[in-house]
Amino acid sequence: MDLQLNDKVIVVTGGAKGIGLGVAEALAKEGAIPVIVGRNENDNLQALDKIKNSGGRTFQVVAELSNPEECSKAINHIGNHFGKIEGLVNNAGVNDGVGLEHGNYNRFMESLHKNLVHYYLMAHFALPYLKKTKGAIVNIGSKTAETGQGNTSAYAAANGGRNALTREWAVELLPYGIRVNAIIVAECYTPLYENWVKTFPDPEEKLKSITSKIPLDKRMTTSEEIANMAAFLLSEKSSHTTGQLIHVDGGYVHLDRAIL
Repeated sequence: MDLQLNDKVIVVTGGAKGIGLGVAEALAKEGAIPVIVGRNENDNLQALDKIKNSGGRTFQVVAELSNPEECSKAINHIGNHFGKIEGLVNNAGVNDGVGLEHGNYNRFMESLHKNLVHYYLMAHFALPYLKKTKGAIVNIGSKTAETGQGNTSAYAAANGGRNALTREWAVELLPYGIRVNAIIVAECYTPLYENWVKTFPDPEEKLKSITSKIPLDKRMTTSEEIANMAAFLLSEKSSHTTGQLIHVDGGYVHLDRAIL
């Protein structure tokens, strides 16, 4: 399917690794120009090389997204360079394990800045460009907002906020023809996920115990599967879809546990 994304400039936060890199690669394959925004220049440049070596076009901006000024500078730099922005994928974040019992105010607020506040800021600063192009926004979210996980109050709260902002922005931006949707991720095998699994005494057994609970095919969702949905939601092929929380999770969140 031709998603008609050719030459479209689409910002992807956290686009150097994991799901973000998958999204950037998928967009480049569709002829778009993914702009990777991340804090580590070496990671950004490695992602650029990978995409360019596959024949894609791309660009990168170094920014610490927990800093509001750097969010603004990143969007201004992209806008000045390309003269347009046609899509935004809010993806950057980390499940940092700030719980209720053993957390504290400072860590909780820091986590919200890492995982939620920059979603608002990037959309806010990109909005003038998106209004001109009738662009689209895709927020990457997590099942933790719906299922809970334990010892991750801040990350769960951030993802609840991502879901709420998706619906709120979809309403607010209707007059501009800007569509806003979210992809909710459950178990997707990324470098961060792999590092987490390795913290267990028997990583292989832990991974088996997780995949056994994923209804469809008893396997992890891939970054490519998340990325393909993101590309679709950013394209005109999803032209009447907005305000949706779309679970790309092999049925993990909603299918009856009795089937397992």
